[in-house]
Amino acid sequence: MSAQEIPKTEMTAEEVLQKFDKESNKREMTGLWDKIISAICIIFALFQLYTATFGILDAMLQRAIHLAFGFLLIFLLYPARKSWSRTAMHPLDVLFAIVSACCAMYIVVFYDELVLRAGLNNQTDFIVGLIGTVMIFEAARRVVGWPMITVAFVFLIYAFFGPYVPGILAHRGVGFQEMFDHLFYTTEGIFGMPMGVSSTFIYLFILFGAYLETTGLGRFFIDIANAIAGWAAGGPAKVAVLSSGLMGTVSGSSVGNVAGTGSFTIPMMKKLGYRPEFAGAVEAAASTGGQLMPPIMGAAAFLMAEFVGVPYFEVVKAAVIPALLYYIGVWLGVHYEAKKYGLKGTPRDQLPNFKDLVIEKGHLAVPLIAIVYLLVTGYTPMRAALAAILLTIICSCLRANTRISPKQIVQGLIDGSKGVLGVLIACATAGIIIGVVTKTGVGLKVATALLDLSGGLLLPAMFFTMVTSLILGMGVPTTANYVITSTIAAPALIQLKVPVLAAHMFAFYFGIVADVTPPVALAAFAGAGIAGANPMKCGVIAAKLAIAAFIVPYIFVLAPELLMINATTLSILYAGATAIVGMWGVSIAMIGFCQNVLNIFQRAIFMVGGICMIIPGSVTDLVGVALLVLGFLWQRMNKRKGAISQDE
Repeated sequence: MSAQEIPKTEMTAEEVLQKFDKESNKREMTGLWDKIISAICIIFALFQLYTATFGILDAMLQRAIHLAFGFLLIFLLYPARKSWSRTAMHPLDVLFAIVSACCAMYIVVFYDELVLRAGLNNQTDFIVGLIGTVMIFEAARRVVGWPMITVAFVFLIYAFFGPYVPGILAHRGVGFQEMFDHLFYTTEGIFGMPMGVSSTFIYLFILFGAYLETTGLGRFFIDIANAIAGWAAGGPAKVAVLSSGLMGTVSGSSVGNVAGTGSFTIPMMKKLGYRPEFAGAVEAAASTGGQLMPPIMGAAAFLMAEFVGVPYFEVVKAAVIPALLYYIGVWLGVHYEAKKYGLKGTPRDQLPNFKDLVIEKGHLAVPLIAIVYLLVTGYTPMRAALAAILLTIICSCLRANTRISPKQIVQGLIDGSKGVLGVLIACATAGIIIGVVTKTGVGLKVATALLDLSGGLLLPAMFFTMVTSLILGMGVPTTANYVITSTIAAPALIQLKVPVLAAHMFAFYFGIVADVTPPVALAAFAGAGIAGANPMKCGVIAAKLAIAAFIVPYIFVLAPELLMINATTLSILYAGATAIVGMWGVSIAMIGFCQNVLNIFQRAIFMVGGICMIIPGSVTDLVGVALLVLGFLWQRMNKRKGAISQDE
């Protein structure tokens, strides 16, 4: 999707989702087909809840049934072509749904025979595996789009033509049947770790999010953000940052978050004088940060825990300080933009009252607080999610205006099953990539190539890993984004003795920030659509606001204290505090304003001083403090004072 293809006109949230988020292009059926699809969704949800409560099945059985439900729903809900009706079922889609589901259920029905054959698959096994793999490509095309399947297809071609690839990436090659048997009948391919996490943790958290949305938590977050920050300088933009950060704790999509909160915040920002490009960029940067925000991180936190081999809470703990620094950076950028152009907040009499909101709807946030507490105290993610789902329903009944009715409880099961489809098929497609990596060793080969390119030096290796992650992350959903970047880009850093969690977090950050990095900045383009702004300008501004995401990963690789790795409480607090001061300096440099407009030399002083403060270390901190004080005193001597016109 290029910037030229996006009209510079305002779009509704629904139009934005349809244009940028393929998961929104579902059929809206009525009559018999609506009942059939709803029944499949409910049975799917009950299966997931049953296995989560009484114990999951053997890995291949659990994952195959999960994929079978996903196949049925994807092909029934998502038409093969955009021109096909959204209100009528096409026979070809029904055929695809049946064939694909049968391929997945083949593993369940013939499980004992497949185990006894111990990998010596027959011709029927191969044909079923081939068709099932092709169905995954087609399902992914419908739900997550071309970027994801293009990456997977390139990997698959690489597996077959490895002997003809020049240089270090060459390998002996993999036979056609050997490859598809590996992909479809082992836990190192389609039914690997990503599908395992999707079929357990991720489904339950998406179901939890569906029930939270039913209670009106999203609107509550926006109202709370308005009450806290709506009155301040640049209030609507700060509301966007705060509400998107709160929504990011349960959200799984940057574009979905932009459409959800941006439909409220972007018009508010424009009304109070923000440039359309800046309004869209604020929402894009804030919404993208939601994928970096614990406890869910766009469902990638569960995958990261499995990939790295650490408890889930260790991933959440490591993500806290970098995520806070990201949002502090966006908040400060918004604040100084407002100061620069003299943009005021919304009058207090037009804003909701914080105390009244907490009294009336504060109970809606209890399940979110509870799930964090349960995870911290050692509950497994599955048990914590189950308890939180039950608590959501109970808490909603505390007030009549938030009470979930029996019909809404059933609808929550339907919404949860539909909501998991994008993640489910992305995990299945990511399994194809993992299967090729495990069969060919390309991950190690790419790592070796990056190391050779960097001369074995850490900083150049980090730069090339960043570029690789940005490219691989373009237009790819969060969970698949992490799988791809951690498999291909992270190993180079691990070979240079970077802690495994830090290396994975580094690759993940740059994969996610691709959503606000031109030329393929989907979140920024979605924000531009709502704002009626120039998409490319919106992307550039969003990247500036998200500057923390380009700086902090370098710092936590060099100084893992920011990830709370092998660090004392005092060192963590000190590193966090100095990093916040550093983000203040960096934000001033990016916006070019503090109390007055900064010249280029003052900007450089604030930028260098801010980065020095972010880097843990007494020497860098002293240099950073000196530069920030110098810059602050110098800019106060400017003759020109106060705000300027947005035309300047």
